[in-house]
Amino acid sequence: MSIVKRSIDAALAQRLVDAAIEVARAGGKPMCIAIMNEARQLKAYHAMDGAPFVSEDIAINKAWTVASFGIPTHAWWDFIKEDGPLLHGVVQTPRVVVYGGGYPIMEDGQMIGAIGVSGGHYSDDMAVARGALEALGLPVG
Repeated sequence: MSIVKRSIDAALAQRLVDAAIEVARAGGKPMCIAIMNEARQLKAYHAMDGAPFVSEDIAINKAWTVASFGIPTHAWWDFIKEDGPLLHGVVQTPRVVVYGGGYPIMEDGQMIGAIGVSGGHYSDDMAVARGALEALGLPVG
């Protein structure tokens, strides 16, 4: 028995990066943008001129976290904040990011990839990621 999974292609990944760049420019904050497929393979990446160096790893890790678990990165905090062992375990897990800026990329109810954005406060990162998804008519969740 086998299953069929959909996966983001390189063209859509690049269109999302381009849309995120436009949203970030409008907000005046240089960002790093990472797109992964559902198997956690990096499909597209861009670091805007002036983006903080550390934001490269954070953007990629936000996309990795979403692709690994299928939920936005900001959803983690509500899930773990009242559970000490889980909180301390998750935040000690390499690559897992528990603040905003990562979202699933959905198509017909199935996750086909993930976007991770970093470069500002996490609320700025969230706005850029949401704006990119909305610009292409993709659901934000």
